[in-house]
Amino acid sequence: MQRHSTISPLLSLPGAVPAEGRDEGVAAHYGDLFREQRALADGTGLVDLSHRGVVTVSGPDRLSWLHLLLTQHVSDLPAGQATEALILSAHGHIEHALYLVDDGETVWAHVEPGTQEALIAYLESMKFFYRVEVADRTDEFAVVYLPAGSIAEVPDGVVVRETPQGRDLFLPRRDLESYAAANGPAIGVLAHEALRVEAHRPRLGFETDHRTIPHEIGLIGTAVHLQKGCYRGQETVARVHNLGKPPRRLVFLHLDGSEVLLPGHGTPVRLAADGEEGRQLGFITTSARHHELGPIALALVKRNVPVDAELLAGNTAAAQETVVEP
Repeated sequence: MQRHSTISPLLSLPGAVPAEGRDEGVAAHYGDLFREQRALADGTGLVDLSHRGVVTVSGPDRLSWLHLLLTQHVSDLPAGQATEALILSAHGHIEHALYLVDDGETVWAHVEPGTQEALIAYLESMKFFYRVEVADRTDEFAVVYLPAGSIAEVPDGVVVRETPQGRDLFLPRRDLESYAAANGPAIGVLAHEALRVEAHRPRLGFETDHRTIPHEIGLIGTAVHLQKGCYRGQETVARVHNLGKPPRRLVFLHLDGSEVLLPGHGTPVRLAADGEEGRQLGFITTSARHHELGPIALALVKRNVPVDAELLAGNTAAAQETVVEP
């Protein structure tokens, strides 16, 4: 359940349609999904991600301490350099995904909506004698996404996480409405999700379940650094990388455009040759309507599914592209 403080004021803008599920609290779209996608692809507009959790870690030991807990090498993370990292279970399953930047005094991270409390509880349990302070800043700061190529100005003092995909702003929540008015148009999360699916970028709680390991969804080398140890779950990461293959793999699907409804999260994936009564080989993780590609999706399937096999997502025909090699 979203807390009242994370209900975005931008939902009062003309045409705003509220998002549902994990993205509740912000707009799904503002009346024209494909126009919003094209704007993002062209480097204009902004996406209100103010429902995401914001966590900070300050103190002189912050980077060396986080280095012990995260899958990413952050002990020498330069100020202003964006990175991403995971927290794994003892068996190597993904529990948290953090999108980080250090401003020279504080590490700022945004995380999936509603996951910040469990993340903070874990971090607090691991503080021991380290000189660190962990804080939930979700009530104070809103995450705003500016696409790559955007010429929108960033106010003085605002922490920015810049990546090849664009910039994440940790904007004071009180400034959200005025910043959107000056740098819009505001764009809904459905457009943002469609471009995420197109780019094959996995998302916690969508492309992951309770047993997902990083190798299955292509996070080795991006969120997982292989030349470091000393974090929970590292043995599984090293063993699978060096000695084996993950049991599942992420695929990108082009869906049959004649179907009216998109297959939802969890829809079974089967071999088309086996029909709708065939053995389930995976499931849809995220589906979207793309302004150029039409209906598309990401799915997790068993590693041994042939890469050239035609698939069925529910009753929808699907052609696959490889994201993670079998």
